[in-house]
Amino acid sequence: MRIDVFTIFPEMVDEFASHALLGKARVNGLLDLRVHDLRAQTTDVHRTVDDTPYGGGAGMVLMAEPLFAAVEAVDPPRPLYYLGPAGRPLDQAFARELAGLGEQGSGGFSLLCGRYEGVDERVRTHLVDGEISIGDYVLAGGEVAAMVVLEAVGRLVPGVMGNDTSAGDESFGEGSGGLLEYPQYTKPAEVRGLAVPDVLRSGDHGRIDRWRRAEALRRTIERRPDLIERRGGLTAEDERLLAEFPEP
Repeated sequence: MRIDVFTIFPEMVDEFASHALLGKARVNGLLDLRVHDLRAQTTDVHRTVDDTPYGGGAGMVLMAEPLFAAVEAVDPPRPLYYLGPAGRPLDQAFARELAGLGEQGSGGFSLLCGRYEGVDERVRTHLVDGEISIGDYVLAGGEVAAMVVLEAVGRLVPGVMGNDTSAGDESFGEGSGGLLEYPQYTKPAEVRGLAVPDVLRSGDHGRIDRWRRAEALRRTIERRPDLIERRGGLTAEDERLLAEFPEP
């Protein structure tokens, strides 16, 4: 899968994506990540990419021409997404959708990182194909948002995680039923008087699966009740599982 990122801080994005799963995916040829400097297509000695906004106001705006030229020089995979607070919210379903682009058409997608007060509106209306938001807050630039997208999408590319079933069981995974992930434990069985639940050491895998489902339900009810509402409330089976495994 190929992902192109356009930014005025290419080293920031490239360094982040050179470690852990993303770094291994790049080395193993599973992820073709190309980071481009928006200043590369500037024509003045100062490599200027920003200017003051028409109509006045604080801050600077990324200029249209250097951005158009940078993208056109590369002809990156489409769609090209601008990272900004007005975009489509990134969630796990959207991340899976973006990961699926690796198997279609151009084999990937591209990201454009804004800075300062954003980009010239002509970039948003005539260059990019859409926008992505990682939350209802404002950052100094799109680089951190690009890293979030790379992490969320890259790990879903087949082969990147090693065990592709892992993504299905975790929070928001396809196998989670829209619930948060159940609690996880590892050795030793007791730490500072705190023991691993007996059911996880029982060897009864059917009961373990039911317990995990009940705990995922309970955690979601407590921490993200909106996800329960999105599922249409609790089912009779949900209620039965919660009753089978009451809170300790």
